[in-house]
Amino acid sequence: MNCLDFHRLKLADPRRLPADAMAHAARCPSCATFSEEVDAADAALEHGLAVPVPDGLADRVLLGTRGRPRRRRELWALAASIALAAAVALGWLAQRPDDAYARLAIRHVEHEPQFLTSVERPDPEAFRTVVENFGGTLVGALGDIRQMKLCPMEDGMGWHVVFETPEGLATLLLVPGKKLDAMQAATSRNWSALARPARLGYYVIVTSSEAATARVDRLVRERVDWKA
Repeated sequence: MNCLDFHRLKLADPRRLPADAMAHAARCPSCATFSEEVDAADAALEHGLAVPVPDGLADRVLLGTRGRPRRRRELWALAASIALAAAVALGWLAQRPDDAYARLAIRHVEHEPQFLTSVERPDPEAFRTVVENFGGTLVGALGDIRQMKLCPMEDGMGWHVVFETPEGLATLLLVPGKKLDAMQAATSRNWSALARPARLGYYVIVTSSEAATARVDRLVRERVDWKA
């Protein structure tokens, strides 16, 4: 049992894990944290299903159906599925925590542990270009860049950067096209994340402790001008 296998099993059936998966989580702090977060998301989803669906939604779905004739059972199934999706969406919007983007960043780092162990040393000028395309100006070096990859994030793409600092390894995620109204912070058993708005989206710093994240955050704000 490895971490990827555990993640697959946990996402497939959060409430029923085989014994070897449970044993793996007991000795792997990262997977234990992942399991707790999946359980929390599962509970939030269950709560979201209790949100009342707007009156008349199912009727409007049925009346608006076009195309080939459908049996009555198929129509009701379609209406029920859309009503269920609406309930989940309304529940998420009502319940979304203030640290949602920071927690997404922690989960992203947890799902790609190889970024913290491999070294590719990309061209520093390539990082400067990425920052400029994101709406910032690099006014000083952040540290030695170990990794820089374009990754799927939420419903788009973003940059995943790992660099060396006096505080140890730090992750910088640059997520374009997403509005962040205020700073967000989140912690898990092994990680601390701080998200801040930027001109063309938001960025997140992730390190292994709140103290290290605060110091790297100060470094980033000193070395990158996001308002230029």
